[in-house]
Amino acid sequence: SRQDPQLREVVRFAVCCRALTLLLQASPLALFNFLIPDHAADAFSPPRLSDPGPWDLLVEQLLGGLSHWDAEHFLFIAERGYLYEHNCAFFPLYPLCLRAVAEAAPGPLRQLLRLRSRLLLSVVLLNSLFSILAAAALFKLGCSVLRCRGTAFLAALLFSISPANVFMAAAYSESVFAVLSFSAMWQLEQGWGSLSGVLFSLASGARANGVLNAGFFLYSRGRRFALQLQVGSGAPRTFPPLWKRLLSLVSSSLLLCAAVFLPFALFQYYAYMKFCGPSPERDVPEPLLQLALDKGYRLAATEGVQPPWCSQRLPVVYSYIQDVYWNVGFLRYFELRQIPNFLLASPVTLLGLWAAWTYVTSNPRHCLTLGLERRKAEGEDKPRAGFCSPTVFVYVVHATVLLVFGFFCMHVQVLTRFLCSSSPVLYWFCAHLLQEHEPLLWNEGTSDQTVTPLTGNAPGPGGESSCGNPLLVLLRGRGSIAPLSRGLLGFFLTYCLLGLALHCNSLPWT
Repeated sequence: SRQDPQLREVVRFAVCCRALTLLLQASPLALFNFLIPDHAADAFSPPRLSDPGPWDLLVEQLLGGLSHWDAEHFLFIAERGYLYEHNCAFFPLYPLCLRAVAEAAPGPLRQLLRLRSRLLLSVVLLNSLFSILAAAALFKLGCSVLRCRGTAFLAALLFSISPANVFMAAAYSESVFAVLSFSAMWQLEQGWGSLSGVLFSLASGARANGVLNAGFFLYSRGRRFALQLQVGSGAPRTFPPLWKRLLSLVSSSLLLCAAVFLPFALFQYYAYMKFCGPSPERDVPEPLLQLALDKGYRLAATEGVQPPWCSQRLPVVYSYIQDVYWNVGFLRYFELRQIPNFLLASPVTLLGLWAAWTYVTSNPRHCLTLGLERRKAEGEDKPRAGFCSPTVFVYVVHATVLLVFGFFCMHVQVLTRFLCSSSPVLYWFCAHLLQEHEPLLWNEGTSDQTVTPLTGNAPGPGGESSCGNPLLVLLRGRGSIAPLSRGLLGFFLTYCLLGLALHCNSLPWT
């Protein structure tokens, strides 16, 4: 079959946005750097142990903006491993990918550039690839879940100008987590549970919140079982006995959930052996030892001194680091001095709450029954398509759990990139709002519905779906679009561009 023109446009637009992002942080922001010097942030900043060559200086000048804040942790881990205790807050999949690509560089490049420079080039290559693939995976997922190609198409385009755009480009794990999560969700929708389990498992090796994705397996298996119990009176005879079905449900769910939790558990075990067990002698360079003394960073256990978390009944280094190093916990961020950060997170918070409210009020019975009730006229009425489709329920629940947890238990300013890299709901809901309220995206004279998106399933001249870019239509007509459209696009573009300018100059951002 011919290639999907909408998917091709999603990939093309994602490539252009990624190239523009790299260009902006490398050249026009030089003016910004000249006017406002880099902020002296109190963040992890290990010393450079080797003198850079001329090509290293060039790479640092062009791509150094991608290595600020938490990006320094990922680059340091990729270069020297988990030397300090608080590095264990950052999961190993992404640093391993960076190191693998840097080590696979051709011989001439290895002679010209030191390891850090090659790691920065790896960041550009991998994050560009991951973010483009994530946009494509989000489009395919949207087509499966929403049953409306127009909304899926527009949502995937919005992903390329995500409010978390800078974190999709910098040395952060958001891009790899997004592509793994969206791809796993899509495979699960297609019925490929085993492949979905592998992808979800890899995702939990990139970010801690990946373990929550086990909920998709539990819901999928539980819903299928509940619907089987509600079939007509004659149908149960064709099924195995109830206890066998229940045993199969429990065993398969436990197996898949164990696969999702396995990377997290293995990483905690690795940290325990490294910082709590007998530590072999390591030749740690003097500048890194001095940094540990100056900043109070804990190295691997020496002379029998163990960190406090080692003696806990369940020694989990991740929760200990979040508690001690970053003061992360329930309501700990609710202070007057954090009001600016709450304001920074307010757009995504309001959008998340609005999305949940819209879905619940559109499907009250479906939400009350958790989607476990069989539709009475399922064979007669075509299920609703779009954001309010019954199939979106589990994704709205997932996004709402992330929103509530992030708002009350995390540093709230990270909520934007936390949601934008973990859930498709923000993009689906914004695409839904634009299609519902923006006249530029309507066809006139439709008889079957009052509003028909231009980005729908209407075939083009060759029988293909329309592949014009609706996002570019809105941007070109920005002077005449509806206030809601202007607000949504303003949020995406402002956070996309302002975040790039501030983050690349070590100024606080999301």
